Amino acid sequence: MTETLAQKLVDRAKTLGFDVVKITKADLPDLTGERLQEFVDAEWHGGMKWMPDTLERRKTPTAMWSGAISAIVLATNYGPEINPLDRLENKTAGNISVYALNRDYHDVVKGKLKQLAGWFAAESGEDVKVFVDTAPLMEKPLAAQAGVGWQGKHTNLVSREFGSWLFLGVILTAAKLAVTAASSDNCGQCRACIDICPTKAIPQAYKVDARRCISYLTIEYDGHIAPEFRKAIGNRIYGCDDCLAVCPWNKFAQNANETKFKARDDLLAPDLAILAQLDDAGFRKLFSGSPVKRIGRDRFIRNVLIAIGNSAELKLSGAAENLLNDQSVQVRAMAVWAIRQLRNTENFNRLAAKYRRTETDSDVLSEWETTS
Repeated sequence: MTETLAQKLVDRAKTLGFDVVKITKADLPDLTGERLQEFVDAEWHGGMKWMPDTLERRKTPTAMWSGAISAIVLATNYGPEINPLDRLENKTAGNISVYALNRDYHDVVKGKLKQLAGWFAAESGEDVKVFVDTAPLMEKPLAAQAGVGWQGKHTNLVSREFGSWLFLGVILTAAKLAVTAASSDNCGQCRACIDICPTKAIPQAYKVDARRCISYLTIEYDGHIAPEFRKAIGNRIYGCDDCLAVCPWNKFAQNANETKFKARDDLLAPDLAILAQLDDAGFRKLFSGSPVKRIGRDRFIRNVLIAIGNSAELKLSGAAENLLNDQSVQVRAMAVWAIRQLRNTENFNRLAAKYRRTETDSDVLSEWETTS
C-alpha cells in the first residue's frame, strides 16, 4: 500500500470517529492458538459452546479466511465520565457495565467499519471482511500485535493512551499492507486486576476462568448462579468492570467523544425496585438498542434479584415477593434467595409454607429448602 493510501485510510477512519488505526498481518503466532486450546481444554469457557465449536477457525484469522493477508485494527474510545467502582456503593441501585450504558457498540462500530471497508475496497481493489466481536476472530491478540495496546494480566486490552476503554473492530483484507509495531507489555509487577476480582476469576496472570467471572455469570450464563458467587456479585446486574477500572493506566483514560457511548442517565443508577417490576415488554422498551436486551428479561431479572438480596434493604424484599409466582424458574428461584437474605427466619418460613405447596420446580424447591 502506498503511503498516500495509508494516510488516506487513517484520515478516513478518524473522520468516521475511530480513535486508533493500526495494521498487522492477518495471522497470529502458534502460541496464541495454543493458549486458546489450553483455555478450552481446562473448560474455563463454561457454557460458551461456540468456543470449542469454532476453536480451529478461531486460532488465527487465516484459518477462517485463507485469502486474508492484512488486518486493519480500529479502536474507539468509550471512556466513562465517572469511576465505575464508585457505583458499587449504592446497594439499592443496579450497576450496569460501562460498555452497556447506552447503544450497543456492535451496531455502532460495525456501521462505521462497513463504511470504511467499502471505501478501502474501492480504493485498493482488494476484498475485505469486517468483524466486531461477532465471528471466530480473536480481536485482542490482533490489536496487541498491531500496536493498539497490550493484553493485561486480566487478558483485556490496555492502552497507554486510553487505558481500559476501547471497543475493537477489524477489517481483514487481501491487500498487502505495511504493518505497525506491536505493543510491549507494560503491566510490570502490578496485580491490581487480579486482586480486585470479587470471585477470583483470574487464577494467575494472563489466565481467566470464565466460569467464575461476573461478566460471564450475569451475561452469558443462562442458569441458576451458584450460591458461592451470589454475595460477590453485589449490585452488578449486567457485567463487571472491576478489573478494567482498577488498572493504573486509566490515569491516561479519556472521556468518550461518541455520544452513543455516553451513559444514559436512567441507566447509571437504576432503582432495583423499579427494575424488578419489568415484564418482557417493559424490559425490551427500556433496553431498546442496548446490548442488555440480548440476555432477555428473565436472565436480567435473575440478576436484579441477586442485587436485591445483597442490598440489605428490607423494603426491597416486597419486590422479590411479588416475583414468587413468576413464570420463569430462574426468577422464582432467585426471588426466594433474595427474600431469605432480607427477612427474618420466622417470616421466611411463613412464606415457604405458603409457596412450597404449589411450587413444582425442583430448583426452586431447593432454594426454599436450602435457605430455610
